[in-house]
Amino acid sequence: MTAQSIEVPIVATVVGGHLKVGDDFQGGVESIIRLRPDYPLDTLQGIEEFSHLQVTWYFSEGSPSDVALHARSPRNTPEWPATGTFVHRNHRRPARIATSFPRLLGVDGRDLHVTDLDAVDGTPIIDFVAVFKEMLPRGPVTQPSWPTEMLHDYWRDARER
Repeated sequence: MTAQSIEVPIVATVVGGHLKVGDDFQGGVESIIRLRPDYPLDTLQGIEEFSHLQVTWYFSEGSPSDVALHARSPRNTPEWPATGTFVHRNHRRPARIATSFPRLLGVDGRDLHVTDLDAVDGTPIIDFVAVFKEMLPRGPVTQPSWPTEMLHDYWRDARER
């Protein structure tokens, strides 16, 4: 029998940065990924040598009632095609998790200072790891045109809001 769910620990929490959920203007915001105090500091040894982290986090601002198991237009924009639940990167997927690749600015004890993490203050971090460029997608990355149109302002500097 295959498990229908798993339990994962929260290894860290986002401190500061974005104070509310937003669809755009996510760039240029600094925040902290604060490692839980029960993890030894040497779990971070060497991480400061890397430029970016891969962070898996939980959409804690959503709720199970938000999950949408059907095709729908992204951001409810009818000009974009209806696409399935697993095409969207938002809190409406069953596991309600996301992966981001913030730039690591520095390490101060249990605090990893980052920029361009698109999670809000208080977000539970399920996991993070240093980015190895060898583990990034191989070959050309392809997609239809609508994600580029939709995310045109996603990484614009938050001060431009």
